[in-house]
Amino acid sequence: MDRRQFLAASSIGVAAAVAGCTGSALSSDEGGETTRETSENEITVSADGEVEAEPDRATVSVGIEASGDTADEVRDELASRSDPLREVFDDLGIPDENVEEGRFRIHPVRDGDGFEGSQSFHLTIDDVEEAGVVIDESIDAGADDIGRVNFTLREETREELRNDALDEALANADSEAEHVAANRGVEITGTNSVTTSDVSYGTTRYAADDVAETDDAAPPETEFDAGPVSVSASVTVTYGFEDAA
Repeated sequence: MDRRQFLAASSIGVAAAVAGCTGSALSSDEGGETTRETSENEITVSADGEVEAEPDRATVSVGIEASGDTADEVRDELASRSDPLREVFDDLGIPDENVEEGRFRIHPVRDGDGFEGSQSFHLTIDDVEEAGVVIDESIDAGADDIGRVNFTLREETREELRNDALDEALANADSEAEHVAANRGVEITGTNSVTTSDVSYGTTRYAADDVAETDDAAPPETEFDAGPVSVSASVTVTYGFEDAA
């Protein structure tokens, strides 16, 4: 595939496999004791599927700090220092809906006189290759604090890869069930039930400290080599079976 890579399935296991009996299946209770139930012959398999893709979205928080003799002074300084940041966001083409104002806080200085405060902005960056540029431009505009940078997936990409991960998990379950059936000398007749669970989405994270520092007069441009992120899914499938002819 082009931008996806299917990974080897993990945690594939057979929950119950019964062969050579008619109208019954085996199950295990919480105490680990195996009992016989009256039901259709069944094989139950749990399997995982996982796919990888390059991230197509990044998020980062940038913030400013201020101090002063009064709360009003701190508020005014935060407001004036926020304007250059907002201009940078506009210049970089970050849509307004991708700029969320975060925590705004003003409080007395602990064990001292005066006040201090902070203001943060949470940014969603659709062009992941621009994440370093956004950080550099924000710092040049006066940002005092750069939070953790997360590389992840857009919602539509997540949904697409979720389906791919489910397909992989179901294929792994089918393969495992066929192997068990062949081992027991029976034939799969169909699927009785399917349960999906534990769909998870990976994220690649970088802390501000991960950006390399240099003694050069001009700081280097911030760059990230964001690795792929993963989407995984788990299924439990119950198959009916019959004795092989």
